[in-house]
Amino acid sequence: MLRISKRTLSKNCQRFYSSGAEYINAAPTYNSKTVETIPLISDPSYHIPNNSTIFSGIQPTGMFHLGNYFGATRNWSDLSEKIKNENINSKLLFFIADLHSLTVPQDYKKLQEQRLEAFASLIACGIDPEQATVFYQSQIPEHSQLQWILSCFTGIGILNRMTQWKSKANLKSNATIEGSGELGKVKLGLFAYPVLMASDVLLYNATHVPVGLDQSQHLELTREIAEAFNKQTKSGFFNIPKTLLAPSKKILSLKNPAKKMSKSDPDVNSKIFITESPTQIRKKINKTVTDSIEGKITFDPLNRPGISNLLTILSAVERCRIEDLVPKVEHFSKKELKELVAESLVKDLSIPSSKYAELMKNREYLDKLSKQGTQKAREIASKNLKEVMKLVGMA
Repeated sequence: MLRISKRTLSKNCQRFYSSGAEYINAAPTYNSKTVETIPLISDPSYHIPNNSTIFSGIQPTGMFHLGNYFGATRNWSDLSEKIKNENINSKLLFFIADLHSLTVPQDYKKLQEQRLEAFASLIACGIDPEQATVFYQSQIPEHSQLQWILSCFTGIGILNRMTQWKSKANLKSNATIEGSGELGKVKLGLFAYPVLMASDVLLYNATHVPVGLDQSQHLELTREIAEAFNKQTKSGFFNIPKTLLAPSKKILSLKNPAKKMSKSDPDVNSKIFITESPTQIRKKINKTVTDSIEGKITFDPLNRPGISNLLTILSAVERCRIEDLVPKVEHFSKKELKELVAESLVKDLSIPSSKYAELMKNREYLDKLSKQGTQKAREIASKNLKEVMKLVGMA
């Protein structure tokens, strides 16, 4: 029998699990002018500025799993809820980054279905299309048009220092474009996609961009491009967008906690999707790899990655800091911890699961929502691109 109820656990978890200090330490180049950290989105002391534009996107890899849910869309949903409840005059734009997906090899027929699944997942996970503009990147041609213009303000050297194109191409972090051999096979789209990412953000003149640490380098580049454009055109047209480091944690594989939870993992027990049944969730959590260490439950990602992953999942569900969570469960057995994590997930995923099933049965409605989002997004994109064209002498 569990020694602590979920009600008691939620009551005692008052602060979020990721503090601003963690992010600042992880990225020492940040400063208060370019980064805004959120200890707890729902905290009454945190205020989203009026007249802000919050913008972010996610890759179309299909139906969401826990990593997608807790790593991105949960925070977007919380931001949406806060703006709605506090009657804040701010814009929200969330998009499916389908053009970005082309930077790596794809099964194009499968990609078409994955785009739809990702769009449905966004809505199912709490993004209200009446409040936020939700759209496919590929349906807004202004993204690519602005990319070309901004590529003319971007140096090869700074792109060469980006790390994500190297990791996606399975190259060493010190690889450069001057090399040969395998490096010569890197496609231009992969090398230059940070400029497209900058175009995504600047096309809507975003003021805040919620991202994880893995994309923070690209937001630094976005700011540099915006500043270069403003300087060379003698304008202050582009906002200098802040990186909004909302609290999120990487959810690891349930069977191999040395790597992230991934849709491509062939082991079905390594991941949990938002549509899993209560029976499936309990079964997968029960099979989660832990360790042979006896005694108290502790958060130790290096020596106890499996247990630490369970604590990370639980802290994400409960919206609390891990250091606040651990004292509440440290006397649990591993079995009891798994039971609590499973029951927490069953409850938390019940609404996304049912919403997703309903949406996927009504594809005409999904198509209607995407067209509405496209229309709203293009109104903003077209207006801003016209201004950019004027500034570069094209209109």
